[in-house]
Amino acid sequence: MWTPRALSLLVAALGGWATDAAFPMRGWWPLAFVGMAALVWACGRDSARWNALVGWVWGLGFFLPHLWWAHYAVGPVPWVALSVAESGILAGGVAAFTWARRGRWVRHRTWLHAPLFATIWVVIEQLRQVWPFGGFPWGRLGFSQGDSPLLSLATIAGAPLVSFAVVLIGHYLADAVRLLLPGPGRRDEVPAHRHWRQPAYRLVAGGLVLGVGAVLPLPSTQAEEGVLRVGAVQGNVSEPGLGAFANAQEVLHNHARGTHELADEVGQGNLDLVVWPENATDINPRADAQAAAEIDAAAEAIDAPILLGTDRYDDEARYNEMILWQPGVGSTYAYAKQIPAAFAEYIPMREVARLFSPAVDMVRTDMAAGQEVGVVPVPVPRTGEVADVGTVICFEVAYDALIRSAVQDGAEFLLVPTNNASFGYTSESEQQLAMSRLRAVEHGRTTLQISTVGVSGVIAPDGTVLEETGLFTHESFAADIPLRSTLTIADRLGDWPMIVFTVLAVLALALGVVTGRRQRPRPAGAEPAEGAPVRTSPEPATGSDAHVGAAP
Repeated sequence: MWTPRALSLLVAALGGWATDAAFPMRGWWPLAFVGMAALVWACGRDSARWNALVGWVWGLGFFLPHLWWAHYAVGPVPWVALSVAESGILAGGVAAFTWARRGRWVRHRTWLHAPLFATIWVVIEQLRQVWPFGGFPWGRLGFSQGDSPLLSLATIAGAPLVSFAVVLIGHYLADAVRLLLPGPGRRDEVPAHRHWRQPAYRLVAGGLVLGVGAVLPLPSTQAEEGVLRVGAVQGNVSEPGLGAFANAQEVLHNHARGTHELADEVGQGNLDLVVWPENATDINPRADAQAAAEIDAAAEAIDAPILLGTDRYDDEARYNEMILWQPGVGSTYAYAKQIPAAFAEYIPMREVARLFSPAVDMVRTDMAAGQEVGVVPVPVPRTGEVADVGTVICFEVAYDALIRSAVQDGAEFLLVPTNNASFGYTSESEQQLAMSRLRAVEHGRTTLQISTVGVSGVIAPDGTVLEETGLFTHESFAADIPLRSTLTIADRLGDWPMIVFTVLAVLALALGVVTGRRQRPRPAGAEPAEGAPVRTSPEPATGSDAHVGAAP
């Protein structure tokens, strides 16, 4: 027999699992609303500690399957540790919501609870984007909505607004369910003709949010600054997993061979640029004559510059770079990754990290952060112009500010080079493509993701996937990329939406802490125990208060 508390934990865990199913590879985007509704319903008790536990369980139900690719790459202990840590941050956000909704001006205004929870959730996602160790923003709800009408909201305020809408709809759905279920202050105490009124209001509100997304125009796909003819080479590797890093010569050869094959297919001189992925050559061609000769031969065969990924070492650090290689000239420009991945490209607290996984010692030299904005100027002899290519490397696609700064600095199309070989046949690569899809709409730029092993693809500014490769395949393709210069509202607003979200969340939390305790009733003059049912009015409660007053 399930107890109410055990039932809450079960619902939370299933809600987290359902939310993961909204992301690739399954991609059932409406389940994001269901998963959030499950979390809201399970967090009905007026206890910050209990609700934090519920949020943590929901987080485990979500992150453990969502980050399974980390298990494949580095083993069970780092995978579990990362999932536990990310879930802990979400748990703190759920506790903050519990405190905030106790506030004097919020507690009885149940219509405020849904936008309040959505605001706090977005701020927590932002916190995960920057902290700790540079942040890890994987699993933001906005990245699950590639096929949803809500994707268009990205043009207004990027991933934060899409996530806000998902949580808002989920909360409204939870409210509707609460009002329909029997219980104190709910259906059994409401006149029959009003059974459906309040639930209907919530469902209509959620439908309106979806409707706004459906009618909001997506960015134009038309060229504004001409067209760039781009070829892309996915060279592939013979050994999935971390062992791929030991096959640097093979990886370089595969991408050079793919470029020769592309030249045979499209003809010499018919492309303006060829792109290779991150780590296309871990043999630095600026320091190795044999690698330089192989790359130059490929560039000469296609008669176009190659933008490719390689490493650079100095006396104390290494850099993950994309370099522009001109045929017969060599490297003329380099962009260095600005946010190296903690515990993958550099190892904080190495001695402690080694206790969790010996794989940390595969990173012998920590990667340093680049300082330049990711815009690579590519001369185009065909037009006599310079095309500004906005590039971020691999996981950087998950960070809002990096791509926005490139677009604000003049990027006319976006390139996301990545190396997914370490993650095998997991969903990691498709999760990353979903992020690139949101970025295309957010910034109104055609976005090309090119991977060593797939999935690679071309995404139009309206989010349409125009080209997509398989996973662990040797493929190449060519595409005409429309260059665009118009800034979306999201680009013009910059950080302001997150500043507003953060200020509102902090104010709500402060008011809840200051005014909430004296608003909480004290039966018989005594303080109630944490988690005890709380009734705040002799009148029948509705909405979120009903659930607070009668926890599941």
